[in-house]
Amino acid sequence: MLKKLYLFFLFWAFYSQPVLGQKNSLALAKADSLFEAKAYQQAYPLYRQVLRQEQLVSTRLLLRMAYIQEGLDHYPAALYYLSLAQAHQPRAATWRKMTELAQNYRLTGYSNTWQQQLLITIRRYYYRILQALLVGAVIGGTLLLVRHRQMGAGWWAVYAAYLGLTVVYLNTFGPEKVGIVSKSAAALMGAPSPGAAWLTTAAAGDRLVVVGQRDIWYEVQWRGQSAYIRRHDLMLVQ
Repeated sequence: MLKKLYLFFLFWAFYSQPVLGQKNSLALAKADSLFEAKAYQQAYPLYRQVLRQEQLVSTRLLLRMAYIQEGLDHYPAALYYLSLAQAHQPRAATWRKMTELAQNYRLTGYSNTWQQQLLITIRRYYYRILQALLVGAVIGGTLLLVRHRQMGAGWWAVYAAYLGLTVVYLNTFGPEKVGIVSKSAAALMGAPSPGAAWLTTAAAGDRLVVVGQRDIWYEVQWRGQSAYIRRHDLMLVQ
């Protein structure tokens, strides 16, 4: 009996993924066809189906979902899909669209400074740069260990400084965890409790940096200080 169960789960593991992938491909093809025919409301549920089931989703799919939601005047959902696309593949054009929507609806969390543009560029190549830094660390560490007798203390100091810069790069430019407020007039509290001090209300579509989680609350950054918002009031970008 146990052997039969094992064979069943083995068969399921091998063959369920290709079947699911084929269904998603058909759904995506149909959704794209409907989108091209401007049948946006019919295409959207199919795009959502693919998004829920696929681990690797294209930026184009997310941008199309954002386009559909913007056309329906569902701007918080549009900003959510734009944020997913930006997290998936950082682009200046996507961020400009996000800031445009934010300005139209007077939302917060969407800065449009040169520092932000520089950060987008760095994050676009973040993993490539990080990979190069880590390869350099491995090569440098190997050389120091192999030729430790010929290397003076100065070389070890240089290597330590290099590792320190790598850590700084990792912590400074890594992808930040953000959320889009999904509910109008969502309360921001001073502590993770409904009886805590009320700070302000966030508008639907506001973008908040998430720094932690406590039970049913997300800890977010608001005007340089910590605030708390209920989890069901925030769509986490991940």
